[in-house]
Amino acid sequence: MRENRLRAIWREGGTVVNGWLQAPSSYSAEVMAHTGVDSLTIDMQHAPVGYASLIPMLQAISTTDTVPVVRVPWNDPGTIMRVLDAGAYAVICPMVDTREQAEAFVGACRYPPAGYRSFGPYRAVLYGGEDYTQHADQTVVTIAMIETREALKNLDGILDVDGLDAVFVGPSDLGQSLGYGPGPDREEPEVVETIDRVLAAARDRGLAAGIFAGSTEHASRLIEKGFRFVNVSTDLRLMAAATAEIVAQLKGE
Repeated sequence: MRENRLRAIWREGGTVVNGWLQAPSSYSAEVMAHTGVDSLTIDMQHAPVGYASLIPMLQAISTTDTVPVVRVPWNDPGTIMRVLDAGAYAVICPMVDTREQAEAFVGACRYPPAGYRSFGPYRAVLYGGEDYTQHADQTVVTIAMIETREALKNLDGILDVDGLDAVFVGPSDLGQSLGYGPGPDREEPEVVETIDRVLAAARDRGLAAGIFAGSTEHASRLIEKGFRFVNVSTDLRLMAAATAEIVAQLKGE
């Protein structure tokens, strides 16, 4: 079966540099996959990406060694199983607030007896290999998002779920939950302390910790802290920012 480079990078003590796809376009996914990022997350939660768009985007990423990751819209077993069958090698699940929700998420990603994933990897065998089913449970990466007060209250229970590989801090929702409003690069002492707590709890259990950043400067600080899955901005935001800078320069602003 094709190796999951996320696991390989983490095993070697490295950090995964992730890209974020919001445009429902196979061509932009292919372009981003050729930039050298370790993985690309296709966002089905806060972007206009549906299942019909997902398949060609996964196919485009497959032209490279970039690992295909999908953030599903919700902790829905049917959707989770469908993106895995389509060839996602990692799943990010938003708003995981309890141990029971984490168990349900992980269970949807694992075949029996480890979980309850239904069999039908129609494209996953094309991407992963004919022996996909035998090795999927040890290859597919499960990532639970920690982004609410409820999740913080139940953090130990969530992280102790067998089969969970990583956590991903959602700084905007976490900031809002703590009463500070949204935003990627947090500087509020309470929010920073909370993020550090999640990181420490994950590391104590041998889990990778990931986070979304708004700038390379902030992302670098997070990597120094120990985050091992770091994302800066999104494809659409990067495109808009680069274009706005060009326009400003040409207009003399």
